[in-house]
Amino acid sequence: MTKNADTNTHDFDWNLVGKKQDGYSNDDRQKLEDLYEKTLKTVQNLEVMEGTVVAVNPREVVVNIGYKSDGVIPRNEFKYNPELKAGDKIPVFVEQQEDLKGQLILSHKRARATASWDKVCAAHHSDEIIKGYIKCRTKGGLIVDVFGIEAFLPGSQIDVKPIRDYDVYVGKTMEFKVAKINHDFKNVVVSHKALIEAEIETQKREIISKLEKGQVLEGIVKNITSYGVFIDLGGVDGLIHITDLSWGRISHPEELVKLDEKINVVILDFDDDKKRIALGLKQLTPHPWDGLSADLKVGDKVKGKVVVLADYGAFIEVQPGVEGLIHVSEMSWSQHLRTAQDFMKVGEEVEAVVLTLDREERKMSLGVKQLSPDPWSFITSKYPKGSKHTGTVRNFTNFGIFIELEEGVDGLVHISDLSWSKKIKHPSEFTKIGDKIEVVVLEIDAENRRLSLGHKQLEENPWDVFETIFTEGSVHQGTVMSVNDKGAVIGLPYGVEGFNPSKHLVKADKKQAQIEEVLDFKVIEFNKDSKRIVVSHARTHEEEKHAAASSEKNTKADEKEETKKAVKKVKEAQEKTTLGDISALSDLKDKMNAKS
Repeated sequence: MTKNADTNTHDFDWNLVGKKQDGYSNDDRQKLEDLYEKTLKTVQNLEVMEGTVVAVNPREVVVNIGYKSDGVIPRNEFKYNPELKAGDKIPVFVEQQEDLKGQLILSHKRARATASWDKVCAAHHSDEIIKGYIKCRTKGGLIVDVFGIEAFLPGSQIDVKPIRDYDVYVGKTMEFKVAKINHDFKNVVVSHKALIEAEIETQKREIISKLEKGQVLEGIVKNITSYGVFIDLGGVDGLIHITDLSWGRISHPEELVKLDEKINVVILDFDDDKKRIALGLKQLTPHPWDGLSADLKVGDKVKGKVVVLADYGAFIEVQPGVEGLIHVSEMSWSQHLRTAQDFMKVGEEVEAVVLTLDREERKMSLGVKQLSPDPWSFITSKYPKGSKHTGTVRNFTNFGIFIELEEGVDGLVHISDLSWSKKIKHPSEFTKIGDKIEVVVLEIDAENRRLSLGHKQLEENPWDVFETIFTEGSVHQGTVMSVNDKGAVIGLPYGVEGFNPSKHLVKADKKQAQIEEVLDFKVIEFNKDSKRIVVSHARTHEEEKHAAASSEKNTKADEKEETKKAVKKVKEAQEKTTLGDISALSDLKDKMNAKS
């Protein structure tokens, strides 16, 4: 191979083998590439740019942003603009310069959102008024489309007055102010109320400056609560308390007024700053007491409806706005402590007697029991001393039982008059409340409305008989019922109880008697007046032992005396002895031997 051939081989560009020759040198190619790069825009990811619509079809929109390739955006991002066409300028967001297929990824929706967020932030910063479209209702408020961003409009920020129906605002375009922005979560809160508060504040100052007590104004029912009604006086709110709505009793303000209703009210009072305004409605009408019949007097009968019940009595509305009180003590002749609810109920129609009437103070007291005779007015004829009756146990005390013979007539059975034989510590041991019990009238005190009753007096006094049975020194079998430091209670025959002192509880074996032991007891004291029997078990075995010892002592003394007499007789016989005497002495000796 020649030298020229070697030179040509060295200059040959092997990269062009198999490729179409374009005739450009390396310098020319570099120049062309530099020129091409200058015609393209510099594109960065996550950047908003302006693009030109190249083509539009039902599925996609092709957009040119001056990059080396066009971007494709889904058609549904342009639903808001159905008239989009080629050549339109639109903002786009560069999501990715090239995906795995080398495709430029753009988003028109994100570009709008980014631009909208900037607008919202600017509006919030400058306190600018913006417009928004109310899309739908949500919990606690409404969703508003502002520059393509979904903002939240709280229910409290829709208007200065409470809104009861949010749905009427859906589909409307309204003006708002940006109230709050959360940059972390991209949340926006708007307010329509803020736009009208400034105007209302001006009106409010003007209205407040003209307020005077007694002034009558027209207002609109803004809100109704259980305790009163809030009235909008044209930017200023006042409260009608429930007691100032009507001269009569009402259970809830809704009985008289309705929301959004226009009513006339009178200014009753306001504070120094005129921020709290007390209003009245009933004050616009005459007081019902002024229309009360002049002929009504104490002792007259009236009819009315129970409007309020309390433990101490019932309020009766005899005519709208005019009430009288029936105290619980005037509902029945009975002296038992009870509540008004035991006699009446709200809404019930009742008849009563006027007891007191004070037109100046506008007070009236009524009574129901006065419609029937006082049972104590004929107590001596209906319940004479010694008469027997059946009553109901109503109450217990430590000293006795209160018995109701009829409504309004009670008597006391003292605890000592319940039983002749049983010792009762508390009346509950004898009977229970609500039981029927027979009684006899012992004493009558009509002036103080008191009856003394007895129960045991229905039977003869058994202590007259016990006096003959439990005589002092008599012995009876009994059972130890209970034991304490002082002694024991002994159950004796016929249901009688006796008391055995501690020192008299010792048995023959020196041990103390125990509960439920059955032993013999000797009566050592009997007192009919105090119904007291004192017994002793120790006396029963101690006296037997003493009697046995005394008997043995007497026997020995008798034997000693007989022996003395025999010895004396022997001595006398020794002085004068006969055969007969010897025989008699022998017989005496035999008798003595026999005794020994």
